[in-house]
Formats: sequence, structure tokens, C-alpha cells
Amino acid sequence: MTSETTPPDDGWNHSAAAWIAEQGEAGDYGRRFVLDAPMIARLKDRGFRTALDIGCGEGRFCRIMRGLGIAATGIDPTEALIARARELDPGGDYRLGRAETIDDSRYDLVVSYLTLIDIPDIDIAIPRMAAALKPGGTLLVANLTSFNTAGPAEGWRRDPDGEVRFSIDHYMEDRARWVGWRGIRIVNWHRPLSRYMSLLLAQGLTLRHFAEPLPQGGDPHKAAAYRRVPYFHIMEWQKPG
Repeated sequence: MTSETTPPDDGWNHSAAAWIAEQGEAGDYGRRFVLDAPMIARLKDRGFRTALDIGCGEGRFCRIMRGLGIAATGIDPTEALIARARELDPGGDYRLGRAETIDDSRYDLVVSYLTLIDIPDIDIAIPRMAAALKPGGTLLVANLTSFNTAGPAEGWRRDPDGEVRFSIDHYMEDRARWVGWRGIRIVNWHRPLSRYMSLLLAQGLTLRHFAEPLPQGGDPHKAAAYRRVPYFHIMEWQKPG
């Protein structure tokens, strides 16, 4: 069981315009230079035909999947983000919705691209994600590492000797935390990695891939920080056939 409680407002409605401006059409540093290449590599030449993108936001990864020939449906609970996704991709399939209320079971692929940290009730959401897959289907997850989310919002601090360190605390405690940057202020959820792994294993899924990708290009100062601390991980899970 979880001790999580949902804040009355997660900040997404208020932050949608700033998020759209921050992401643009290409995405932020972490997506463009750390996650996109290894996520796309998990999709190419795999025979995926239908996909569900959980928390699709402004639709960026749905557009990428459609470019690979995958019929992607995107769901997100924030109306302004779905409106932007439809504006950028009029031929796409974008719907208001939450992982916790998925009632389909017809997808070859379910994607959660940096959205597990946004979902209040993963005890409901993760089983729904698994149930949305056809037998033999794949759940592809990119998430902030639990090491990262266990840190304070600012992450990096100077130790008594003046060295810059990334600090963490209360790693085993499930909790919501407010994070903010460039006009965005939203709730992220910290959970230990074991919470996610236990829930995914409980669905009968098999772990096929796990990686902590390193940055490839972009701002060298950001790349150096991303090489010191494991910001993201990628997991691929398969449903029994």
C-alpha cells in the first residue's frame, strides 16, 4: 500500500502555457540530448503498429512515433496541452484522459515518457497501463531516477569544503514535491525504485531492458551535470504472449 496523498492542485493547468513555451516543438535538453535517441532505438524495426502515449502533453513523442509509422493515441488530463497537440498534429489522435482510467486493451505498445513522476496513484495507473497492452505487448518507460527525485528541488549544493554535490534524503519515503523553473510550477512524485519495480512485476510483466542513458551533445555544462548524476532511466517491460 502507499501513503501518498494527492495535492488539491498539481499545477499543470496553471503551468501549461509556460510548459508549451519551454518545450517548443523539439523538447527540452533532457529529451533532445539524453532520452530521445535511446527511446527511439527501442521502437525502430520492432513491428509496433498501435501505441498509447500516457501523459502525452503537447504531443511531441506521439509525433515522433507517427513518423516511425506507429499509429499513436495520446492521452493527457490537461486541456491546454491536448489543444496544443491537436494544433501541431491535426491528423493525430489526442484525447483528454488519465492513466488511472484507461479502459482499452488493444495496444502493441504503451509509452510513459517522463510521466510516472506526475501520476498520483500508481497503484491504479500501472495495472491499467499493463491491462492496455495486447498479449506480448511492450510497456516502454522513461522516468526520472529515484535518486534524482529524492533530492531537494535545487538538487546541487555546496558542501562545507565548497565542492558542488548532488544531495538526497528520505529516499524510501513516497512523497509529492513542488518543482519550478521558467514559469512552470508542478507536482512531481518521489518514490523509491523498488515501488515501481514491485508494481510492474506484480502485473506479470517481464523486464527486457534497463538503461541509464548518458547525454549525447548539447550544452557541455549541462552534459557534465547529467554525466555526474543519473537523471533518467529507461525500462522496457513485456506482457506475456
